[in-house]
Amino acid sequence: MPVESTSRSTVTSTAERIEKMIREGDFNSIGRLPGERDLVQRLHVSRTTLRSALALLANQGVVSSTPQSGWFVTEAPLGEPPRTLISFTEMARRRGVIAASRVLYRAVREATLDEAQALMAAPLSLVLDVERLRSLRSTPICIDHSIVLLSKTPGLEQIELENRSLYEEMQELGTRPARSDFVIEAVGADDREAALLEVTVGSPLLLGTETCFDSVGTALLIGTTRYRANAYRYYSTMVRP
Repeated sequence: MPVESTSRSTVTSTAERIEKMIREGDFNSIGRLPGERDLVQRLHVSRTTLRSALALLANQGVVSSTPQSGWFVTEAPLGEPPRTLISFTEMARRRGVIAASRVLYRAVREATLDEAQALMAAPLSLVLDVERLRSLRSTPICIDHSIVLLSKTPGLEQIELENRSLYEEMQELGTRPARSDFVIEAVGADDREAALLEVTVGSPLLLGTETCFDSVGTALLIGTTRYRANAYRYYSTMVRP
């Protein structure tokens, strides 16, 4: 391991290098920094200097640490790793952050004709219609609207979804979301969305539209998620035919 003075200037320059690596996207989509051994080798500094630099960045709000989990980029945009279906709660957990949600609307009702068609269900099938505001560290990140076919996840209508993962609650009831057809487009925030997400009217949002299926291709839910554009990043792996 290299040996050098742990002077203030050395710690500061190391912190600046780490921050530059963060800005340039050197770290993965969930915002987790490599382990200390890896960072020591990449930066050619001592472990003491590295820890002091990370502490400095933590004081500046750039990174945060979680016991047993390591260091995370505080402001890294949320996003799923390529070809991986995980919930908002799971994305946050991988970053060492606790996700919060507030239920804006919830009802059990009959599916519309378009909803029934998208869910490959009989007309007037019962669905759970739920809209939630999802947040990290009290900062609103997205508005999530899900319409779940209750015949495929019976009992979900009785589950409290405040500060809980919809996917995980479905799995607890024996229904396992396995695949999602997901479309992303850019939209502008309307008055209501701007107020909920604490942005100005017309600010860019990323609108994700999904249909979620189980392992045999049965549709489980349809939904939309409106993300603040600076809080979500979509990752994809493309293969040339």
